[in-house]
Amino acid sequence: MMAIVLHYYLLISFAILYIITIEVPSVFAFAASSTSTTTTTTTTTSDINMPTIKPSIIYTIAGSDSGGGAGIQADLKAIHSISNGKCHGCSAITCLTSQNSCGVTSIHAPPIDFLREQLSTLESDLYPNAVKIGMLGTKDLAEEVGSWLAKLKDTNNNDKKPPLIVVDPVMISTSGTKLIDDTAKAAMIEKVFPYADLVTPNKFEAEELLGRKLTSPEDVEVGAREILAMGPQAVLIKGGHSLLEEQGKSSSTVPLSYDADNVSVGYAQDYLLLSNAMSEEGKPVKDQPRLCDGSRGVWLRSDRYDTIHTHGTGCTLSSSIAAAWAMGQRERDDTSINKSGEQIIGALSSMYLVDACCIAKAYVNAGIARGVQLGKGPGPVVHTGFPNSYKRFPTIALDANSASTPALLPMQSYHKSKSLDSSSSAVTLGRILPIVDTVEWIERLVSTDGITDIQLRFKDTTDYATILDRIQRAQTLCKTNGVRLWINDYWKAAIEAGECFGIHLGQEDMAKCVQDGGLDLIRSAGLAFGVSTHSYSELAAALGVRPSYISLGPVFATTSKDVKFDPQGLETVRQWRSLMPPEIPLVAIGGIGDSNVARIVKEAGAECVAVIGAVTKADDVAKAVKDLNDAMS
Repeated sequence: MMAIVLHYYLLISFAILYIITIEVPSVFAFAASSTSTTTTTTTTTSDINMPTIKPSIIYTIAGSDSGGGAGIQADLKAIHSISNGKCHGCSAITCLTSQNSCGVTSIHAPPIDFLREQLSTLESDLYPNAVKIGMLGTKDLAEEVGSWLAKLKDTNNNDKKPPLIVVDPVMISTSGTKLIDDTAKAAMIEKVFPYADLVTPNKFEAEELLGRKLTSPEDVEVGAREILAMGPQAVLIKGGHSLLEEQGKSSSTVPLSYDADNVSVGYAQDYLLLSNAMSEEGKPVKDQPRLCDGSRGVWLRSDRYDTIHTHGTGCTLSSSIAAAWAMGQRERDDTSINKSGEQIIGALSSMYLVDACCIAKAYVNAGIARGVQLGKGPGPVVHTGFPNSYKRFPTIALDANSASTPALLPMQSYHKSKSLDSSSSAVTLGRILPIVDTVEWIERLVSTDGITDIQLRFKDTTDYATILDRIQRAQTLCKTNGVRLWINDYWKAAIEAGECFGIHLGQEDMAKCVQDGGLDLIRSAGLAFGVSTHSYSELAAALGVRPSYISLGPVFATTSKDVKFDPQGLETVRQWRSLMPPEIPLVAIGGIGDSNVARIVKEAGAECVAVIGAVTKADDVAKAVKDLNDAMS
């Protein structure tokens, strides 16, 4: 009887499949060419919008959570969601759990041979770009995975590029419960850590690895260096907990109006430390450090939510890092993309480890903020998409012990100042910001209608006395004509000259300025402060100093200076505007050669354009300025 029923269902299935193969192609053909009036019954893959490059392959080697909130279930959701389909998740299961939102009732560990077969089968057909490793609950599991990683990372026996390895050392739960014994921990350190590009212990796991408590940011920084010495190339000590609570103190409660169901109790601060070798990855200027360079140690800060719905945070964070990191590698490795500037590849091409950590932290923040109870116990992290909200995006904190960083001179955009509901007393930034390199150009532009701000950038000298003299002459011209003077890079000379309006720094110069105590001096002098950004980690660093404006570039290919980053494109402009608080103006720079381009950039979200050739190479400077202002209105 069962055979007859099965045969019946198979016949129905084949009939449905036959109908689909006849009807669907005409739908695809219509979608591919909506202007055509002819319906066709045949199609090829060229008629469909196929992906330009294949998704990155991401493995998760972890346990299975039958409740769907953590383990491989959370990993696979995160890999797909954060990448918007640019990554494909595969899984090798180390253990099976019987659990729901209230807890685990049973654990079953498949034979080691079966894990070996899973990995071998996957590797033979779906070679990974990145691997996330989760729960390795026994010594045998850790040794087996370590042996597999050794072969994977052995470039002498492998003609393929070794994948990125992210290890989430699942040893202690967020609630403090110990999950593995000492032999498994020792095997993980000895056999797995040496092949890890990043390990992501939570505070309790870091304490277990170190054999002591961590009760201050200084403790965490020292501990990270010791874990780094265990073999991995980088370590991220997660801080969803509060160190103040460990010290027996209470955090100040700050209501989050945009998340009515949750409140912040202090900050969630993660500490990222990279080895010197790893820190060279993607650094644009190797001999000049930035605040976002992981070899310095980076504190990633975001609001901490007072909620129980955090099931799967560690799994989600580590797998999100692996996926985001692989997305960056995917963009850089794709030979079909024209790197000459004809095709814009945006900030993804600059997605390295620190950037991936910023994006993954924002992804987890969004998931926690939207967490709801599904069963009787705590709810899981919600899986959203690639981060698109400033409310979730982290900042790089200058001082992990400080509750907040004082803002530099606040500014607002031209459009915000003109809005009907605007009551801000902040200074209004102009619609265009011409950048010139001589006092003669300053003299010419200050008398041009529509010029409110000018930036002076020195390209022909580094002599301090010469620069100071030029700044003073330029400032006299600007003051006489009611124009605001911005000085590029030379903040000490700008302060000494007196009466300059603002300073603009790149990331390397900002790091040196912070090291020399310059931000406090700039703040005390009442100067405005703008900062350049090119990548997600640089944006987090810029947000951490609370500047007057943030610039993004190059939006398009430019020859005005030696740029270490690929063109960003309009999509990155849109992303930056969504990842920045609305009160901070966004300035776009790079390749904005005329008013038509400026208008397009403004529609993407920029509120001011920094221009060079659009003004200095114009046949009619006054008309060029007017057209640019009109385009940005």
